[in-house]
Amino acid sequence: MFFVDTIGTEGLGNRGYLAGGATEAVVVDPPRDIDRVLAAAARRGVRVGLVAETHVHNDYVSGGLELARVTGARYLVPAEAHVAFARVPVRDGDTATVDAGAGLTLRALATPGHTPHHTSYALEENGRAVLAFTGGSLLIGTTGRPDLVEPRLTEPLARAQHASARRLADELADDVRVLPTHGFGSFCSSGGSGGSGAGSGGSDGSTTIGEERAHNDALTRDVDDFVKDVLAGLEDVPAYYTHMAPANASGPAPLDLTPPRPADAHDLARRLAEGEWVVDLRSRVAFSEGHLAGAFNFEGDGKLATYLAWLIPWGKPVTLLAETPGQIAAAQRELARVGIDRPAAAATGGPSSWLRTGERPHSFPRAGFADLAAARERDGGEGIVVLDVRRASERAKGHVEGSFHLPVHEVHGRADEVQRGVVWVHCASGMRAAVAASMLAAMGRDVVAVDDAFRAEDWVRGAE
Repeated sequence: MFFVDTIGTEGLGNRGYLAGGATEAVVVDPPRDIDRVLAAAARRGVRVGLVAETHVHNDYVSGGLELARVTGARYLVPAEAHVAFARVPVRDGDTATVDAGAGLTLRALATPGHTPHHTSYALEENGRAVLAFTGGSLLIGTTGRPDLVEPRLTEPLARAQHASARRLADELADDVRVLPTHGFGSFCSSGGSGGSGAGSGGSDGSTTIGEERAHNDALTRDVDDFVKDVLAGLEDVPAYYTHMAPANASGPAPLDLTPPRPADAHDLARRLAEGEWVVDLRSRVAFSEGHLAGAFNFEGDGKLATYLAWLIPWGKPVTLLAETPGQIAAAQRELARVGIDRPAAAATGGPSSWLRTGERPHSFPRAGFADLAAARERDGGEGIVVLDVRRASERAKGHVEGSFHLPVHEVHGRADEVQRGVVWVHCASGMRAAVAASMLAAMGRDVVAVDDAFRAEDWVRGAE
């Protein structure tokens, strides 16, 4: 008998896996914080004998090298991947024993497309495939995006994705479970840049070869139509992706989660004056009601790592503000997964403890779309600027007439393009609007954060 446990990283939309038998196991595409993997192995009572990477990851820092070092496991990495550390190079058709007593082996299947060297793995029980670890190849209803390596390779890799998906479907039985690394909100998915793809999978987020054969675009459409749609649907790549593959190829350093140095009100003021980023992790409601002037609001329970790593100039020091030390620790862990290793400092409590004597917290209003409509009707739109910070694909489905479009990741660098007036900032639900509103407020702009769900039918005027 075999087991498989999912090691999910919800904020990044990724999954790693621990699979094995009674005594031995393999870990596929582990997260950087390997303590979670070690805890899962301890609960199962198994030794990690193999660590396998499907590819050199573009969207997070892998824990594979450190996990192999700590456990003494063999570290399997595709042979064509250019890395600077010792590993077991894996080629198409190679096999490795996972648990001899349980009859479990791992077989490599070359599946280029997400990267040129991408490799999937089939877990076989007594010679029969039961699980397929597909990494960034075959996802739920879609495939991994092919544009993360080099622009000139994008179309060839998209065609390779189509062929690789079909290889998996041809060689594996319908009941084989498909366990991808990407596609659960990851921007590595080609199914809508951050969506989970066209299919929904099972209740646990898994799927099978048979289900994908019936619903996955790569398996239901010819190659030219598939490639055309994939290329047309590609959107902006998070800026921090540029740094992930080099970090993984050079060999990530062990994770350091020791607490950052504490900062008092004077230290916070100095850091702001020097142009450092001070990030308030509290809810957007709490932030709007009162915050340290100049701080930016990235909610700790939102997609913190994705959006903060995307927006912050790479390497700029960041200081974290939160209500509790536990919230600081959780944010530090999440940021380390994308290579923001050591916050410069941190402070807990609230604005009253972050302000110097005589200073007052800043605030700005929150509102709904009904309030926006009423304000435009009342004032005839005079002095009202509507800023849409959604992605281009979202805006194309409907937008507020007369609004200005600036995706959230471009707000900090292009704020001077937003016309003067009271800026009503909106996204699809409120989280990204809060980020953008906090940035504009820090620049001295008058803002209203629209904390509401956008319904296209209320505003549709078509794409501009």
